[in-house]
Amino acid sequence: MKLISSRDNPTVKQLHALATSARERRACGETLLDGAHLLGVALERGWQPRLVVASESGRAQPEIAALLARCSAQSLIELPDRLFAHVSPVDSPSGVLAVVAVPAAGTAVGALTGNCVLLDSVQDPGNLGTILRTAAAVGIPDVLLTPGCAQAWAPRVLRAAMGAHFSLRILENVAASEALQGFKGHILAADLRDAVDLYALDLRGPVAWLFGSEGQGLSPAVAALATKRVKIPMPGGMESLNVGVAAGVCLFEQVRQQGG
Repeated sequence: MKLISSRDNPTVKQLHALATSARERRACGETLLDGAHLLGVALERGWQPRLVVASESGRAQPEIAALLARCSAQSLIELPDRLFAHVSPVDSPSGVLAVVAVPAAGTAVGALTGNCVLLDSVQDPGNLGTILRTAAAVGIPDVLLTPGCAQAWAPRVLRAAMGAHFSLRILENVAASEALQGFKGHILAADLRDAVDLYALDLRGPVAWLFGSEGQGLSPAVAALATKRVKIPMPGGMESLNVGVAAGVCLFEQVRQQGG
């Protein structure tokens, strides 16, 4: 394992750029996996990181040491704890990072025949990661992101999704009208205006779920694609739910109806 101790080292500079800059991630076609869990899931799914970076204290942790043993020796780097904190994308460094290639950012969508989720300008990394994690948990294969969404492969989204990326087909910068053209099922928008109660709907067939941004909801153009608008009953009197929570309620109600 190669030890690097200088902040001026080119590898350290690139790690810091990947952690902090969406532009750098796009330019390099790479991102950072933060933490033992994400690295473990990636290795299980056959992903081979270009670099694996451990902090001095992280290397001593049994879980991290076991993961390092599964990686190519040529890819391993150790950093002093203070320098690792400098390149970490989170406030509480986990002790291990990995640099992986991001899948080609295609926007072409084939015919969608099963359940899918389309996100319209969901900008909060935590919310985006939560929705990806929920989609993977219920077995939805496709998640489509319109322009304006947070970068799907950003480190904070990856961390929030807890490995869901490796079970999904994620397409970014998608034109919603083109993606849903000819969809043979319900297109349901989470939108309170003229909405039908979620629990009154038959969700046993294919559904394309539309969820909008935290502040503005769905854009008028995307909302207009819906065959029905859906509301979640809130007897406590709140006007709305966090988009990640709303997506979870809707998707698991569909699982219940489909006997999952």
